[in-house]
Amino acid sequence: MKFKILILFFTMYCGLLYGQTDKETVQIVEFSGKVVHEGPDGNPAPLPFTNVVVKGTNRGTYTDYEGFFSLVALPGETVEFSRIGYQTVEIQIPEKLIADRYTWVQIMTENAYILPEAIIMPWPSKEHFKQEFLAIDISNELRDNAMANLAEDRMRELRDNMPADGREASSMVIRQQARNYIYTGQTKPMNIFNPIAWKNFIEAWRRGDFKRRK
Repeated sequence: MKFKILILFFTMYCGLLYGQTDKETVQIVEFSGKVVHEGPDGNPAPLPFTNVVVKGTNRGTYTDYEGFFSLVALPGETVEFSRIGYQTVEIQIPEKLIADRYTWVQIMTENAYILPEAIIMPWPSKEHFKQEFLAIDISNELRDNAMANLAEDRMRELRDNMPADGREASSMVIRQQARNYIYTGQTKPMNIFNPIAWKNFIEAWRRGDFKRRK
């Protein structure tokens, strides 16, 4: 009799402990997905550097070059997608999930700013414009300077000495990183065995690119 009472008490205690543990357990969700927008061709295209933040917390991330993201969230939390030039979107993770992963594809829409019409007139009227246009003195010196700036030697000098802008510099860095990833763990090929490199060297030598310039 005492043994049966002991078993009954133990069973009730385990059930109570299990009920308390189940109520106190918090389900953590791996919230991941992709952010896209309308590309130039009208098809969905990845949208990088989109902020993905769980509202009311310090948890968040941003999408990579392919638009993918991944973060940790809780059921019922609200996630905000925001990016400059696009409308901010908020979604709520379902409170009841059958798995610890939740995938979402978010489509971002560009903000449309309609500015009032502005008419810029350098002269008060068309008559003043005609008078000023006819009074313009286009001398030979100005024309000669313009032709000199468009000469082939001058254009080549500008191409060789003009520094790259931000877009060109970032493109060069991305291409360099891609080449490094391709040859990770192995020796990079040497250009001394590259026939294309030899062809470019011979053509540059014939053009006189290696001559010392004054």
